[in-house]
Amino acid sequence: MKTIRFFCLFLLALITIQTQAQLNKISNLQCEYLVNPIGIDATAPRLHWQMIDNREGALQLAYQVIVGTDSLMVANGSGNCWDTGKVSGSEMLISYQGKSLLPFTKYFWTVTLWDNTQQKLVPSVVASFETGMMQISNWKGEWISDSKDIALKPAPYFRKQFQPSGKVKSARVYIAAAGLYELSINGQRVGDHRLDPMYTRFDRRTLYVTYDVTSLVNSKDVVMGVLLGNGWYNHQSTAVWYFDQAPWRDRPKFCLDLRINYQDGRDEVITSGTDWKTSLSPIVFNSIYTAEHQDARLNQPGWDKSGFDDSKWENAIPVNAPSQNIVAQQLHPIRFVEEITPASVNKISELKSVYNLGRNIAGISRISVKGERGTKIRLKHAEMIGKDGNVNMSNIDVHYRPTDDKDPFQTDIYTLSGEGVETFWPHFNYKGFQYIEVTSDRPVEIQSLTGIFMHTDVPPVGQVSSSNETLNKIWKATNVSYLSNLQGYPTDCPQREKNGWTGDAHIASETGLYSFDGITIYEKWLADHRDEQQPNGVLPAIIPTSGWGYTWANGPDWTSTIAIIPWNIYLFYGDSKLLADSYDNIRRYVDHITDLSPNGVTDWGLGDWVPVKSVTPKELTSSIYYFVDATILAKAAKILGHDTDYKKYSELANKIASAINSKYLNSETGIYGTGLQTELSAPLFWGIVPENLKSKVAENLANRVIADNKHLDVGLLGTKTILNALSENGYADLAYEVAAQETFPSWGWWIVNGATSLYENWPIDATRDISLNHIMFGEIGAWYYKALGGLKPDQEKPGFKNILLEPHFVKGLNSFETSHNGPYGKIQSSWKRIKNTVNYQVVVPANSTATLKLTAKKISQNGKVIFTNSGKVLNQFITVNLESGKNEFVVVE
Repeated sequence: MKTIRFFCLFLLALITIQTQAQLNKISNLQCEYLVNPIGIDATAPRLHWQMIDNREGALQLAYQVIVGTDSLMVANGSGNCWDTGKVSGSEMLISYQGKSLLPFTKYFWTVTLWDNTQQKLVPSVVASFETGMMQISNWKGEWISDSKDIALKPAPYFRKQFQPSGKVKSARVYIAAAGLYELSINGQRVGDHRLDPMYTRFDRRTLYVTYDVTSLVNSKDVVMGVLLGNGWYNHQSTAVWYFDQAPWRDRPKFCLDLRINYQDGRDEVITSGTDWKTSLSPIVFNSIYTAEHQDARLNQPGWDKSGFDDSKWENAIPVNAPSQNIVAQQLHPIRFVEEITPASVNKISELKSVYNLGRNIAGISRISVKGERGTKIRLKHAEMIGKDGNVNMSNIDVHYRPTDDKDPFQTDIYTLSGEGVETFWPHFNYKGFQYIEVTSDRPVEIQSLTGIFMHTDVPPVGQVSSSNETLNKIWKATNVSYLSNLQGYPTDCPQREKNGWTGDAHIASETGLYSFDGITIYEKWLADHRDEQQPNGVLPAIIPTSGWGYTWANGPDWTSTIAIIPWNIYLFYGDSKLLADSYDNIRRYVDHITDLSPNGVTDWGLGDWVPVKSVTPKELTSSIYYFVDATILAKAAKILGHDTDYKKYSELANKIASAINSKYLNSETGIYGTGLQTELSAPLFWGIVPENLKSKVAENLANRVIADNKHLDVGLLGTKTILNALSENGYADLAYEVAAQETFPSWGWWIVNGATSLYENWPIDATRDISLNHIMFGEIGAWYYKALGGLKPDQEKPGFKNILLEPHFVKGLNSFETSHNGPYGKIQSSWKRIKNTVNYQVVVPANSTATLKLTAKKISQNGKVIFTNSGKVLNQFITVNLESGKNEFVVVE
């Protein structure tokens, strides 16, 4: 019996240990915020992990990171490149500090942790990262093209056939391009990226992409095919931003190295050069801005396969590199993310039908059709439909300046080959649309038409759900507009402009970061900022730019992206690298404004763009953003150890705030300017208001909103501040009433009128500024997390190392749930009202903490009363410090 009892206890202990090992683990290993990336150029790549441990108070006390080139050695706890040893600390983001990394080398790494019980956790799975070129001198290939004629319309094909000289162990393609490309091997498209490489200031920075093609080159004959598109490099359409006159403009070109490692240890590099053959493709015109035209009669079947006769093709020509700064594209790529079947079809005539996707997207349409050879099909993409049933482009083609009728806006043209069912989609374009008008000059049989939502495929990290269905639809519409306008860089709209408007982007950056893992895109875009900044600190209003925007629309209310986005990245990720990389740029920018406006106020900017009705003085809003920039610069200086700058720019920020208050604040009444919503909410939200006047200014703001019938009266800048200023200063119920409105002007007004994305203007019948897929009014998406869910990062412990929790259980809303998967894991905050009681649940991930702030008559935590208001102090707040784990509160209001 004793033996049996001992065995049972031993078995139970073993099961407990195994179960605990499964619950407590190291997960989500990333290098440069990507999973097992290949082709990176970082010399000190950042390594990140998470501790998965549901126990209350779980902490990481120490870690050990091992890096090596042998995966088995690393798995067994030994690395030939870097071994940190046991390091005391709770950080989960470190930079590699081992032996110098070699190019074209795969490194393996693993993490071991010790928790706060001194228990050593099971080491993580082995992760990897692989270096790319590392420096420009490692490129072997030539830059090639087919012509130097920028007016040549058809897109060029390129092909190269060779025979591997042995059994292939591994193979990587490194391809850099000015313009866009698609790569294929033996007729198979390589990768699932779209519109590569991402748009940059081509003459200052060129991106390359790496592919693992090992499985594609293990054949006797290998054919590499490249199809080049214009992209933003050779802009052949004409619009008000003069991209057709860009200083970098040239015929698309590329450079390619295929590096093969054979099983016998030999290496071979197949490169681009003049021995590649080239011919024009069936893509007879392509524009990233307007559309794409294909003539299937010009198809060359098998052009990228072995056995194809290329004797009539020309040799490629050598050309100059677009820049001397060719670096890895280290970000989440654009992909075809979702296919959408039309909700309805309206057949207007035998030759015309209009397809309605039922929702607004950015992307393309794909059609399968059968008809006579030479039949032309036009696919016209629009956001609106007219009373006659035809699509209406009047809201999106206003800035297009065509020189003839050969390049119709957002209209793909396909000429049939007549060879059975043919499928067409554009390779080098995307559009913003809900409707597709399909016309043909002869009867055709349409087999299918599909809408394809395409955008930068950033992983979702946030979720929102509430008892108010209109609020839920607003959140979904916000995400649609955010993603539609994320195409390797943030844009304003996916149809009329496709420009990287700075103001729209910094307003929406928190919205994006709460819901999506966007750091790789913002780091790339801030590099674009650094490329575009002039020596005196000036930035253009749109980035990248052909040169437009340096003299209009680029004041601090817009181009504060240079400071605000690095700061938000620091808050959300706890990573100071982008702040450090951009520090000198922020300083030059702030110094330039100071040179222009030594008195502390500036009217340089656009102002509260597209307001409902009332216009806030541009000098007030621009000066506030000048203050924001100086404040962020001072904070960055402190973080980065620039003590002299910290003092200098802290004093400057105080000077600016004093100048603003001196000119615009009536300290007796607590009113800024004439007391408009933006005039009051912007100083409150951004920290301009003196502490002793905050309650008075907030009361004035609330009264103003009530006087405006609890509706919005703000523009772009005011939408950032109005809901937050109310919620953060005692008027969360009123903020919710504004957010939940369904009559004009409001977000809900759009939704009840059929919107599936956010609009550019409050009236849906506006005569201008009426894109139907704009992100600029998207701050409400972040407000859900911050006010209703109460989730905010703590700048003293950024990256949600400590979570600031202050949920507002607003009247009129019965339940709300939100989550955000931050650097330490998934944070959850949810509540449900039952009469005068609110049940609130919060989950704090392992190795992090939270500071919860609540006000109520009575509060219980996990069944125990922790606070009872005696009634002597109204709205008394209680602060609860939470360790990791799950907590349940019952709040009696």
